Amino acid sequence: MVRVSNFVISLVNVLNFMVAIMALGFGLWFKVDAAQSLCQKSLYMPLFIFGGSLLVLSLLGFIGSCCRASFFLWIYLFFLFLFIVGMICLSIFTILVTNKSVAKALSGKGGNDAKFGDWGNWLEKHVLNDQNWGEIKSCMATFKYCQIMPRGESADFYKYSLPAAQSSCCKPPTYCGFEFTNATHWTMPKTGPAVPDSDCKTWNNAQNELCFDCQSCKASFLETIQKNWNKMAILNFCIFVFIIIIYSIGCCALRNNRSKGYRPYP
Repeated sequence: MVRVSNFVISLVNVLNFMVAIMALGFGLWFKVDAAQSLCQKSLYMPLFIFGGSLLVLSLLGFIGSCCRASFFLWIYLFFLFLFIVGMICLSIFTILVTNKSVAKALSGKGGNDAKFGDWGNWLEKHVLNDQNWGEIKSCMATFKYCQIMPRGESADFYKYSLPAAQSSCCKPPTYCGFEFTNATHWTMPKTGPAVPDSDCKTWNNAQNELCFDCQSCKASFLETIQKNWNKMAILNFCIFVFIIIIYSIGCCALRNNRSKGYRPYP
């Protein structure tokens, strides 16, 4: 039984090592492949950081558990503890920026010198500022986000249930009364839009513009991000529980390393 915890830590870190190599490989591919878009190239640095960190962490855990090197296992557990703290902070941050009722309740709390601030509008300000929204529009155009919509005649097109962001960013609002040509090409009536709405005037048939600057597009995109972050919170909780289990097993492995009757497996 004394060897089980060391074996589990070694196995987990072998798997982590493989994931790290894959992340570094994808990062290198995104960096050197000239055919990749600017959006894809921007992913290489996060992949390098993630892959490099996971590579070092997995080596520390593997050496510490296999070679009975308590010093390396101490460092491994220390960084694992920091990761757990980071996940807790990330979870709290996600709740604050995606749940306006919670953020509003906390925004006025605190003493005279300490306020929590208006976290409810943080995500909106961060996503919809000119610089970040310009990059998001560029990525949607580069990845041809709107070209993957279903095709067909006007009667068939309205039968499809499009995602909110795609419906708001890839075609003009229905209330504008534009005439259907195809999924991403609409004609304004000679009499002008049915309602004097700014989004109706913003629409452009250019494939790199469409309704990307429409207020409805920005609102739907922001809502989609909030929903995705809420889903990620569930995944974050599952990962958190898994890391807690690995941390506990790592503590057992550290205790095994100190046991006089324990021999590291060959």
